[in-house]
Amino acid sequence: MADSDNLHQFEGMDANRLAKVALYTNNGVVITDEQGVIEWVNPSFERITGYTLAEVRGKRPGDFLQGEESSTATVAYMRQCLRKGQGFDVEILNYTRDGKPVWLQVNCTALAPAGKARPGYAAVLRDISARKSSERRLRIAASVFERSHEAIMISDRANRIIDVNPAFSRITGYQRDEIIGQNPSILSSGRHTAEFYHALWEAINVNNHWRGEIWNRRKNGEEYPELLSITRVHLDEPGQWHHVAVFSDITTLKNHAEELDRATHYDSLTNLPNRQLLLKRLRRAMEHAIHNDRPLAVCYLDLDGLKSINDRFGRNGGDRVLTLIADRLRTVIRSEDTVARIAADEFVLLLQDVTDDHAFQRILDVVNGPAPVGPANLRLTASMGITFYPNDATDADRLVRHADQAMLAAKEKGRNQWAIFDPALDEHRKKRRKQLMELTRALDDGEFRLHYQPQIRMCDRAVVGFEALIRWQHPKRGQLAPADFLPAVEGSHLEVPIAQWVLREALSELGRWSARGEAIAVSVNISAAHLLDRNFTEFLQRYLMAHPEINPALIHLEVLESTALDDMQRAGHVIEQCRAMGLQVALDDFGTGFSSLTYFRALPVDLIKMDQSFVRSMLSDPADRAIVESVIFLAKRFGRPVLAEGVETLEHARALRTLGCEMIQGYGVARPMPAEDIAGWLEQWRQSWPVGGRDPFAVMQANDRQFNAEESGNGAHRGSPAARDGTPSGR
Repeated sequence: MADSDNLHQFEGMDANRLAKVALYTNNGVVITDEQGVIEWVNPSFERITGYTLAEVRGKRPGDFLQGEESSTATVAYMRQCLRKGQGFDVEILNYTRDGKPVWLQVNCTALAPAGKARPGYAAVLRDISARKSSERRLRIAASVFERSHEAIMISDRANRIIDVNPAFSRITGYQRDEIIGQNPSILSSGRHTAEFYHALWEAINVNNHWRGEIWNRRKNGEEYPELLSITRVHLDEPGQWHHVAVFSDITTLKNHAEELDRATHYDSLTNLPNRQLLLKRLRRAMEHAIHNDRPLAVCYLDLDGLKSINDRFGRNGGDRVLTLIADRLRTVIRSEDTVARIAADEFVLLLQDVTDDHAFQRILDVVNGPAPVGPANLRLTASMGITFYPNDATDADRLVRHADQAMLAAKEKGRNQWAIFDPALDEHRKKRRKQLMELTRALDDGEFRLHYQPQIRMCDRAVVGFEALIRWQHPKRGQLAPADFLPAVEGSHLEVPIAQWVLREALSELGRWSARGEAIAVSVNISAAHLLDRNFTEFLQRYLMAHPEINPALIHLEVLESTALDDMQRAGHVIEQCRAMGLQVALDDFGTGFSSLTYFRALPVDLIKMDQSFVRSMLSDPADRAIVESVIFLAKRFGRPVLAEGVETLEHARALRTLGCEMIQGYGVARPMPAEDIAGWLEQWRQSWPVGGRDPFAVMQANDRQFNAEESGNGAHRGSPAARDGTPSGR
């Protein structure tokens, strides 16, 4: 049928019926005049564009539908057709009232005037956004497929390859035309078991997806690792699907990972495991030791004198030595053992199931072999520390540190030695460190106190002095005796500060006695470290100058004979300086050390204090009585007075007086007392035993009865450590 016939029939149709078609069609309809100005739009136009008839009447469609992404060429073509009075059929991107892009197919037809009809245009707008979006996705997918650096392989339900991308050919070496129709198994390397592929397909059947690493083979036979992802894609038809496999060659990544692993876990010079890998293996070896109930030896080996080798032969010479030692250490360990280099000249060996100590000597022996470095042939030695797990029940890091501590102990003994870490000794050190921290806090918080024990002259029962004895007023444990804390102080950084506190506090108390008119001496124990401290005599000089009211002769310094004085000449010089200031110096605990006669001869002391251990046993032990007699005899021959400590009974006092001892001190006279009790005690003593009055030993008998009653009441045996001051000197 000709177009004119169609038009004729269309013009003859009922106008109402045509209006209903334009009103109810899903496509937008626009009627414009001959200038392209809108006269009418249908409801679908309003729905598609968001504009109402009232908003667009009198406007041209291009004034509000076109935007920045609209094709300028298409717009120019549309305008050209309108100027010629022609229609057009185009696809163009327009925008809705709220700015949303919408693709429209616009079919515009020029209306010929007929009857009363005016000339103009009728345009039908169809929303093709969904199709355009689908086409765009297809173009993107096609571009991805063609340009992807990852290989893409598509197979059908029967697992026959139906398409591959260029990256597939680049990675596998198979061209598209020679792989289409093949089964993907053509790429199999043969490395994986049937169980592996069964698990792979089981995952695809259950989850529609599998991802993992797999080894495949290129066309030239070369095997390579790939990261593979397989997805089952279901089609619209029931029971139809494809498999899409995407993979990449990870050979370079694998090689890089191995390089990183070696750099992370191995020493670059010796190729031995480093500290990080050592600790990983150590933790596994610890589990093995527990599981098999077999010991694990952790050995820390340090080369002796590597620095001198570097200084003599340069860094290259030192590196050659380290490489040589690493090779030698490999020869003395088993396959299940480990040798690692963790520092410049330090190695750690993990030896499992070690039952023979000869293994440790063999390690040192292999190090001792001659080492050719340049023109020289060096003889090397090493020091090694050992700790055993689970005897040393700690973690991996501490095991290495403990072996290191044992190595330092071996180095102190000399080169080419090995030593074993003692967990019990380490526990003692930890407790001591903890106690020293607490003692530091106690010194800062003022928790120390001084108690004073009187010293009596036997000939006239006069109180000649008080010995200052330290106590710790612990906030939780109460008052602690010296034996509870002084052993931790000796040889530590607190020894001099605490001794300085004792000296300062005792001298302050002596000043208060002097202010009351009491000419009584105070005795202070002086350790070797305190005596040899460079500020010791300077402090005494400054104190005496600042306190002229104190008589220096009333300051008695007691030097422990049981303390090792490494520098006897310097000690004698310090004592001479003290005596030159007017102070008295006593040799305390005389007879207990190995250098009694040496000290007695070399040190210019004014008084000998006999150790209480001999005094307490002198009545029952002839040997101790002989020692007491010898000390008193020796002191008299050299013109030195003697003071006996530990006098607890009348019998002891009488025996000592018979032997010629001048002074006594002990529980038989009085227990150590706080400073605030001294004045009352002195008054009571002098009222009860005035000079020239009763037999001075009556007091001893009375105190002896009182002492026995007290000890009977508290259940302590007289003369036992619980009944005494706590340490030999009562410090």
